[in-house]
Amino acid sequence: MFYSSEPTELRAFLRDKLGFKATDIGDGWLIFNFSEGDMGVHPADESGKEGSPAGVHDISFYCEDIEQTVSELKANGVEFKGEIEDHGYGYVTFFKVPGNFYLQLYQPKYNHTY
Repeated sequence: MFYSSEPTELRAFLRDKLGFKATDIGDGWLIFNFSEGDMGVHPADESGKEGSPAGVHDISFYCEDIEQTVSELKANGVEFKGEIEDHGYGYVTFFKVPGNFYLQLYQPKYNHTY
């Protein structure tokens, strides 16, 4: 769940720019349908040097080919912050969404199966 100062714009961004399928449940409220996902639990770091403090959550989207995905998203008008970086577990970059915050896009190095 996202809480945004620009909910209508963020819903349109997720649908139109990122191409997520959604169900309109009325009055423009879109519920996005995902068929798969990953969830990890990381140790808290109150100093902020190696992670985030307890109680913080993060939403990341993964892809199979980050360079191709970034290229496609840029063609759709998505704005990225910085370059693709190797974070050990995968290749990572961040993109801006309406409401003035960033989400992570990554290509995992680990093998994920469903």
